[in-house]
Amino acid sequence: MGFLTEHTWASLGSINVTIIGDLYSGDRLATAMGYNAVVRNIGIPSYLIIGGALASLAWYYPFALSVIAVPIGILVLTSLKSPEPKNHQDFKQYLSSAFKSIKNRQVIGLFSATLFTFIILYGTYLTYFALLLGGDRFHASPFLIGIIMSSMGLTTAAISSQFGKLTKRFSKKTLIKAAFVIYAIALFIIPFVPNLWLFLIPTLIFGVAQGVNVPSIQTLLAEFAPLEYRATFMSINGMVIRMGQTLGPLLMGASFLIWGFEGTFFVSAGLSIAMFILALAVLK
Repeated sequence: MGFLTEHTWASLGSINVTIIGDLYSGDRLATAMGYNAVVRNIGIPSYLIIGGALASLAWYYPFALSVIAVPIGILVLTSLKSPEPKNHQDFKQYLSSAFKSIKNRQVIGLFSATLFTFIILYGTYLTYFALLLGGDRFHASPFLIGIIMSSMGLTTAAISSQFGKLTKRFSKKTLIKAAFVIYAIALFIIPFVPNLWLFLIPTLIFGVAQGVNVPSIQTLLAEFAPLEYRATFMSINGMVIRMGQTLGPLLMGASFLIWGFEGTFFVSAGLSIAMFILALAVLK
């Protein structure tokens, strides 16, 4: 079941941003990508809360939430009208042409930004930050850990909801560069926080970076990708996300063994600055 769920989720994550890219362009595309990020940041915590409540009644009740997918699937099947690309190439020719389109330094830079983002998110924030909160220094309960860590989603959702307006004042490439500086600031602050509730400061700052970074990357990829190859672009970006989710805990685990908890945050701050420098060079 886990295998099927993960593969379904992975494909939906790529398909929805592909269709958004097909349906919208210009300022409307940026606004739609921002709203997509808002929905994601509301949906995941909501599922955890509802699932936890259902699990308190019986361990198997959360699986009943999957039934919601049936009416949504029917609604999409009957209502969603998406432009279909016209492509008469065979599969081998299609892949060859798609990868020629991807061989663009700015596209590769965007994939790199995705990789760095999810190394930091899954390696440092979701893994070692949680361990720091619950460890010997702060002794936070699982409930408090959940509150502090989920606070990041508040600013992420708030900033993402205004993403369309932000792109009218700043270029998406500038927003990506700014996001990695903000990541570095948030991560650098964490080792120096003396009080449990003061962790809300770096988590909210981290959420600002996440709120502008992910929609910016997805919007730029949709703009760079020709209609007939957009699904390939987004699928590769989804694959890069999974790479970041896998590499993050491994890299930060090595950092922890060498430098301890503080080292994981300083290394991640350094990675953020490195990605900022790379973005300066590539995203022009």
